[in-house]
Amino acid sequence: MNDKTTHPNPSAKQAPMPKHVENSTDATRGEPLAMRATKRKAELELALSKLPEQDQRARNDIEVAVSSITALLTGDVDHLSDATAAELSRVLESSKHLAETSPVSKSRERK
Repeated sequence: MNDKTTHPNPSAKQAPMPKHVENSTDATRGEPLAMRATKRKAELELALSKLPEQDQRARNDIEVAVSSITALLTGDVDHLSDATAAELSRVLESSKHLAETSPVSKSRERK
């Protein structure tokens, strides 16, 4: 049997846990789906307005998500069909990390 065991070194410095960023998709769980989608759409439109024109990939991803939400929120949003609700949930889930930015680490700030 090997006497060497692998235990974490308590004196070793560990990187601090990243700050948890909660997006509107997660923050609005439990609210009506149409309201959640409307809030997320507004959040994405605000992010899009702040994004530089040169960042075409991010802009395109956000524009697709906004247009998808807009298309799904037509008609009676208080009584969404099962198919519309399922698609809206999919769009919210797939776009929940769009427009998120990583907090700058202290090591990057010093450079």
